[in-house]
Amino acid sequence: MTAADLHPMATGHIPRYVVAADGSDYLFSAMIVFFVVLVVLIGVGYLTLHSVPEKMAHENNHPQFQLVGILALLALFTHNGLFWVAAILVAGFQFPDFATPLRNIADAIRSLGRVQAPEPLPEAAAPAASVREAGEAQEHSK
Repeated sequence: MTAADLHPMATGHIPRYVVAADGSDYLFSAMIVFFVVLVVLIGVGYLTLHSVPEKMAHENNHPQFQLVGILALLALFTHNGLFWVAAILVAGFQFPDFATPLRNIADAIRSLGRVQAPEPLPEAAAPAASVREAGEAQEHSK
């Protein structure tokens, strides 16, 4: 094609982003690929962000691991950020353990009940020994 075949209003150079006569649009194809990659990366980032409380609770062997998981799942499906914040707070702070001290107190009191009466002093041992010996003598005589 020579310059004489071109329309007088046509430019000599057409930019690449202008659609060619065969319908190929390089800019549109590049933008489709860009936005598909962007949507996938945003989705991965969103799901990774929602799993942060569960990872925190799992690494610390948190006793409320199931509660953290439920709160994170509620935050994911309801799009309510308050559930996610609550999950982060529950995963970040461990509640005080009230059961262990109370169990120790109960065990100590239970063990006090098993303790037998203390042995009598040596001065009082003689009459108790004679009573015991008399009881043993009666058993042998039978």
